[in-house]
Amino acid sequence: MSNETPASIRWRDEARRGRRRLYPVSVVYTVFSVAALVHALRIRPGAAAFALALGVAFWTWIEYMIHRHILHGRFPDGPGLRHVSHKLFDHLHMEHHKRPWDGNHINGTLKDTAWFLAPVALVSLLLPPWTLTAFLGGLVLAYVFEEWVHHSVHFYHFDNLYFRYIKRHHMFHHSPRGAEIGFGLTNGLWDVVYRTRFPAEVRAALYAPLRRGNRPEARPTA
Repeated sequence: MSNETPASIRWRDEARRGRRRLYPVSVVYTVFSVAALVHALRIRPGAAAFALALGVAFWTWIEYMIHRHILHGRFPDGPGLRHVSHKLFDHLHMEHHKRPWDGNHINGTLKDTAWFLAPVALVSLLLPPWTLTAFLGGLVLAYVFEEWVHHSVHFYHFDNLYFRYIKRHHMFHHSPRGAEIGFGLTNGLWDVVYRTRFPAEVRAALYAPLRRGNRPEARPTA
């Protein structure tokens, strides 16, 4: 683990480095999603809106499953596919938990996701636009939102109830007691479903101040 302490970190520089990684993801995926959704909504607005909402909801489950089972998974080295999995996944999230202030380890890049999303997008062109295309548009927009939420909880402070909740939720996940629970990145719903939510006493300590209207200290921002 790095010998750096939070007091010695250049927060603004790290936040700027993280944003540079996020800009291409945000621009490319948002342009694709908006274009796809506008096209689908013009043809079959009701069906397209349903597919969009389904895609957003589905992403909340995907973010949980990836965070819990892939990023927090263990992939011992070995022959063939085991070696590929080890090289692809084992180092990614470990570095993020070692250095949660490191802008190079907060968010993914286009090369991390395009290999999967691009083929699905091509397949969607073979189907009516209000089906898989609209679904994928909603899913990708939710992914972009999740990436900015994750970036923001590490570097910024916004004075609204949702952000204060999700910041406390995720920062406790980065603590020794929370590292193997609390896998939701934008919400705690799937932690309830899969029984990985924080214990009751932890939830009371984390969230009771929010109900009382207390304001946590702000971290340096970019």
